[in-house]
Amino acid sequence: MIREHLALDLAEARPGAAARLAGWVHRRRDHGGLIFIDLRDRSGLVQVVFDPKGDAQLHRQAEQLRSEFCVAVEGEVAPRPAGTENPKLPTGRVEVRARKLTILNPSPTPPFEIVEGAPLSEELRYTYRYLDLRREKPRRLMRLRHDIVQAMRRFLDQEQFLEIETPVLNKSTPEGARDFLVPSRLSPGKFYALPQSPQLFKQILMVAGAERYYQVARCFRDEDLRADRQPEFTQLDLELSFTDEEEIFSIMERLFAAIWQAVRGEKLPTPFPRLTYTEAMARYGTDKPDLRFGMELTELTELFRETGFKRFQEVIGAGGRVVGLAAPGGADFSRKDLDDLIQVAKSAGAGGLVPVQVTANGLVCPVLKHLGEEALQKAVAEARVPAGGLLLLAADRPRMAQAALGACRLELAKRLKLIPESGFRFLWVTEFPMFHYNEQEKRWEAEHHPFTAPFEADLPAMEKEPGKIRSRAYDLVINGVELGSGSIRIHRKETQEGVFRVLGIPEPEALDRFGFLLEAFRYGAPPHGGIAFGVDRLTALLGGADSIREVIPFPKTQKGIDLMVGSPTEVSSDQLKGLGLGLKKG
Repeated sequence: MIREHLALDLAEARPGAAARLAGWVHRRRDHGGLIFIDLRDRSGLVQVVFDPKGDAQLHRQAEQLRSEFCVAVEGEVAPRPAGTENPKLPTGRVEVRARKLTILNPSPTPPFEIVEGAPLSEELRYTYRYLDLRREKPRRLMRLRHDIVQAMRRFLDQEQFLEIETPVLNKSTPEGARDFLVPSRLSPGKFYALPQSPQLFKQILMVAGAERYYQVARCFRDEDLRADRQPEFTQLDLELSFTDEEEIFSIMERLFAAIWQAVRGEKLPTPFPRLTYTEAMARYGTDKPDLRFGMELTELTELFRETGFKRFQEVIGAGGRVVGLAAPGGADFSRKDLDDLIQVAKSAGAGGLVPVQVTANGLVCPVLKHLGEEALQKAVAEARVPAGGLLLLAADRPRMAQAALGACRLELAKRLKLIPESGFRFLWVTEFPMFHYNEQEKRWEAEHHPFTAPFEADLPAMEKEPGKIRSRAYDLVINGVELGSGSIRIHRKETQEGVFRVLGIPEPEALDRFGFLLEAFRYGAPPHGGIAFGVDRLTALLGGADSIREVIPFPKTQKGIDLMVGSPTEVSSDQLKGLGLGLKKG
């Protein structure tokens, strides 16, 4: 055995106790002939001393040590001399007086210091990820991820869920993001797809009688990357039979309470609040509102129904709405500040905004004479805009006006520093629309996915008025981040076929892509539902990481490149030939 103790084990060790350690040289210092090293292992740091008076040959050997040498040390624990203790370290009251040193592997000077707070680029860190992971913060995040997954497994085992693996080589059923495709050598011209989720297999498991399934699943999506996206990611996926929304909400709330207790030692308040999709949009302008701060939207259409302002007249006459957002500040915003907010609204799809500043000298609005001061004063009162505050007015189709102000709400909260730096606010968002209409492609699309069950009461309108159908879908939101999504599923063949018809999927295509599922539904498929949430996202939230790349051991860049191994790469012509493939030039 090379090592018997971790650094942290020595924090409470008695003086004179034997120590047998192994790790890396974190830092080396020479003082008056003594050589000190901070030895680092997965538990932390401990100081090791080499004294030339005790063993000159050992001291000469220690002179070779440099940062990141991998070493093994044997010695005895001793209290640090008075005045040299380090209260910042758990082991800061002790040191190890070395008796033996083995250099297991030397190291060249690293491309960056293995310390916290150094200004390192992602490109450098991810090229040398094996060095980056030696730093305290990445190591802490990996431990946090482990603790979260272990807490999930313990809880779900107690709840009698079975951990079942589903295939990674799957059938391509493109719906939403693009699939990663894998050519089959044994079936030339045919391809597997890497799973975007285990959705269909977990539903098949419910038909098979598994009743309670979960999986810590690897998923793959070939999509453009953002701070919260990776081409491969991990989610906790679960499904259960003979269930409804209430049971799933209860299980998930108790699961998160168990995670919070395990990794934070805190009691999580349950049950979580709930809003329907319609309520969330009307109050916050988004289906994933951050509840850590207020600033709710206000419906103001009736106040402006008789306005002489042409833009508002046209919108209201076409069935649109006028919606307001009040901010507890902003009366002193410059023209540029207001233009920036207008650009935020336009980026969300709106035509523009009307800002109304509530100053000590009265209302300031670029279209004051068109809207009328009396109507604006009533709007300010209705929206409860405080003195020194700002009212933003959006006039557009209802969802567009709400979404524009939802984006401005978040932007204003950041500018006015209204978002607490700590704390977690959970929310269930329920009753999403079943379908949305794609104006560009002139067709209906599933809001979540086509296997979500509609409300039974809405079924008669399925094929004639699909825009009015509510789905039994639900999202779990934390601090404005959509952490998980799920639904009660369709379990009847005829309902599933009806959804395919609304989506414009012809029957032959539906049978080709989903025939196995439709066939399974004929054999007594039980009512079932489930949810999946991102392990990467949850770890990032709990660990205070800005990006999920920080909590993934070997992440890809925003261009989908693994800088450490250099993937993706070209492959040889022989490999392509064996797959029956070739590359077109140009």
